[in-house]
Amino acid sequence: MSTIRTAIVTGAGGGIGQAFCKALAGDGIQVLAVDLLRNRLDTLEADLRSAGLQGRLHALAIDQCAASASERIIETALGHFGAVDILINNIGIGQGSLRADNWLNPLKFWEVTESQWARYFAINSTSGFLLSRLAAPLMVERRWGRIVNVTTSLGSMLRRGYTPYGPSKAALEALTSIMAHDLAGTGVTANVLVPGGVTNTPMIPDESRFDRSELLQPEVMVAPLRHLVSDEAGNITGQRFLAIDWDDTIPPAQAAGKAAAPVAWRGIATMPVFPPSR
Repeated sequence: MSTIRTAIVTGAGGGIGQAFCKALAGDGIQVLAVDLLRNRLDTLEADLRSAGLQGRLHALAIDQCAASASERIIETALGHFGAVDILINNIGIGQGSLRADNWLNPLKFWEVTESQWARYFAINSTSGFLLSRLAAPLMVERRWGRIVNVTTSLGSMLRRGYTPYGPSKAALEALTSIMAHDLAGTGVTANVLVPGGVTNTPMIPDESRFDRSELLQPEVMVAPLRHLVSDEAGNITGQRFLAIDWDDTIPPAQAAGKAAAPVAWRGIATMPVFPPSR
């Protein structure tokens, strides 16, 4: 008998988050959809009702920066579905929330306040750490689990005008590498998935003047995610995947090989990433 998996998706009300939730629910996976904004979750729930999938999703509106928010998320997943098998740390806050025309008028790092820096790290990296540290032991105990962290393109980590967004996403990228090492041999994987370019989501303000029809669309993330959370991807860990490079015309295992690279910056590390064997 097949196992019904349960996934937690954060940032579930945004463009990529909604695409994730709809795809996972459509595949028979139970989803706890987590978002700050209740109205975005209402829209997601309405869409799933229209598709006859409402029973596979439970929505939780919560501020992940609030005290004990991570504990409440895990408790809600366990209470409603009985397990946590998949964790997708997709929550994010973009540079446009600091300056809507940042793409045209880049923000200097000295213009960023201490509180803004702290808020970006709390949302873009610390939230993923706090949820993962609670979910991972549950997965390890069951000898099966998938952690997928949505970071950003390397260019967005390094580009001028991208303080504090770039550094906060780089922190989550580095953490994913450490997660993969710590989870080796447990049956739990940790990977990064990014679109691979500017994507048509609410994080892109209209003031950026992009033609949204020419941007990547959130659904580009669905095919690689489906593979990463599958049984077949049990040997894939510590990798970053560019959704834009995923080829739907070939088998998923081959597509993964084309779209993958080592997570973080292992290829240019000047000291050993793997510690000596003891």
